[in-house]
Amino acid sequence: MSRIRFTVPLAIALAVVAGPLLVGCSVQNLVHNVTGGNVDIPGKSVPKDFPSEVPLAKGEVILGAAVGGKDGKVWNVTVKVAGASSLDEISQQLQDAGFTVDGTVGNTADGGTGAFKNDAYGVLVVVSKDGKDGWIANYTVTKDTSK
Repeated sequence: MSRIRFTVPLAIALAVVAGPLLVGCSVQNLVHNVTGGNVDIPGKSVPKDFPSEVPLAKGEVILGAAVGGKDGKVWNVTVKVAGASSLDEISQQLQDAGFTVDGTVGNTADGGTGAFKNDAYGVLVVVSKDGKDGWIANYTVTKDTSK
């Protein structure tokens, strides 16, 4: 697994959490400065170049972001879902779209995680209960640049 798969999502997460604490500094500028890459944080919508091959659960988009360029790109989308069992539906959607389970899909009453891949993308899905938004599914999608 490449280093970008971990550092860029971490930078996004840190920027989203730390962003509101930094008066006068936009989250997009902060992420750009941390990563040195192209940044797209449209807010409550899916990034324009989000891979159409990756199906998303139906629901309100809470956050959409993308970081990177031609040498590597990471997209992150968070969607409101019905509950912990949504991971089963998401897993089926991804498999119906040609993705395979990459490891295991773990699901409990408190939420769960699943990793999926196809020839072009890796997808990590985390379903959890958020104190503010209820149940959410967070998708982190990476492009396979090894080919």
